[in-house]
Amino acid sequence: MSLASNLSERIRQIRLQKGLSQENMADMLGLSTTAYGDVERGRTELSFSRLENIAKLLDMPLPDLLGFGSMTLSETEWLRQENTRLMAVNARLQNEAEQWKAKFKLWFGEGIVREIGERRERIGF
Repeated sequence: MSLASNLSERIRQIRLQKGLSQENMADMLGLSTTAYGDVERGRTELSFSRLENIAKLLDMPLPDLLGFGSMTLSETEWLRQENTRLMAVNARLQNEAEQWKAKFKLWFGEGIVREIGERRERIGF
């Protein structure tokens, strides 16, 4: 495997560990998804500034991205980061569920109570 294909594969692996899609990376780099895919397939020669931008987006020093330091996150660190991310998503979804429960209660709960009350009045209770 050549140095360029090693770098492309390392970028792909780290991107996946960080939970980013190719579309995310392409948007943040100002590239089309196809152009970014070419980066990961080793079909594009990367400029120094583009490499710096990729390293920043992947939140790692450029020497590490180039393979001069640690190559990827340890499995434990990746799991820790993934757990933190999932906990944040879970909290957001729980909050959203509570909001929908409140809306449901407002829209249907009070409406049903009001309708039952009106029916009782009509029949004389």
